[in-house]
Amino acid sequence: MISTPLILASGNAGKLREFHELLAPLGFDVRPQAEFAVPEVEETGLTFVENALLKAREASRVSGLPALADDSGLEVDALNGAPGIYSARFAGEPKSDERNNALLLERLAEVPEGGRRGRYWCVLVYLRHAEDPVPLIVQRSWEGEILAHPRGEGGFGYDPLFWLTDQAMSVAELPAAEKNRLSHRGRALQALVEALGRAQGA
Repeated sequence: MISTPLILASGNAGKLREFHELLAPLGFDVRPQAEFAVPEVEETGLTFVENALLKAREASRVSGLPALADDSGLEVDALNGAPGIYSARFAGEPKSDERNNALLLERLAEVPEGGRRGRYWCVLVYLRHAEDPVPLIVQRSWEGEILAHPRGEGGFGYDPLFWLTDQAMSVAELPAAEKNRLSHRGRALQALVEALGRAQGA
């Protein structure tokens, strides 16, 4: 099978490995954008979809190849959807999981248990070329509650505060393989793989 190069609009080694493992059987050779000197894109969109599109278009434009990008974050109902697209930089620059978590707890200090519903979102965008008028877009969410205190040592970001009622543990307490199976990103990636497989068979 001839491999089709696919640029991942991210510098995250973990994401690169995960995408490569799932997309290689479909004939894609997933490559990091750094190999093609793709610059970091300013995320000026107002939605996860807009930001993922910005990143994918720039990666495809610079490399001249198909591109894949994701944008994800945490939406909390009691905060009108915040931190949302600002999840990674909620507490400002430089980015810090610890400061982001502390600010989230501060904002929710007066919100009782039961009123702390939230969800992780992941949006994936696949472009055949930079001017692709019909990008492939998939999105998945992961429902949970925001804890009053962190629990667990695993994961990253808001995982220690994200409580999964059906699992009776925080995301930071989940085994890595289980997190990948249940998570917003894991399920979005599976949906993308299925959509790409259908497109190839069309």
